[in-house]
Amino acid sequence: MSDIGETKNIFLSGVGGQGTILASNILGQVLLDAGYDVKKAEVHGMAQRGGDVTTHFRYGKKVHSPLIKQGDADFLVSFELLEALRYINWVKPDGKIILNNHSILPPAVNLGKMEYPARVEETFKKHFGENVWIVNGRDIAKGLGNIQVANVVLIGALSNFFPNLQADHWVEVIKSILPPKLHDINIQAFHEGQKTVQV
Repeated sequence: MSDIGETKNIFLSGVGGQGTILASNILGQVLLDAGYDVKKAEVHGMAQRGGDVTTHFRYGKKVHSPLIKQGDADFLVSFELLEALRYINWVKPDGKIILNNHSILPPAVNLGKMEYPARVEETFKKHFGENVWIVNGRDIAKGLGNIQVANVVLIGALSNFFPNLQADHWVEVIKSILPPKLHDINIQAFHEGQKTVQV
């Protein structure tokens, strides 16, 4: 992870109902506890209907604005493939991308008015090479017994890029944010997510 004085940008994208906001809340609390200044801005596009949901997330010694400029994202964490593609131009040339290998067909696709883009993963690998990690978050979550914890699987994957923050720190934040009945499965999801990325 960068020196605490350098501001870094994380762009999270997904679809309403995927837990993008919860994921950003976990990330925010972890970094606040670690001594960073954190700013974030959330955009909800008809989230209740499965519209896009994004979070601009910035951290460093002192962050003055929560908004990330196009082309300035150090990380793109996307919970859905089409939503990842929508924001590909927001990522720096050497940025790192974590993609949840999951597609949610928008209404226009279901109505036959447009086609879902093919080979999204290949498009990212063409532009970013080895800085792309594909995570089967939904499958992992399903295996744990609850597809709704896929967002925490992705947070587990992202945590590998913060080597000075121990797993126990992330786990304590998860426990502080979620009700006790959800602790075990989300902690499992976090640890399974950690296994998906090698950096």
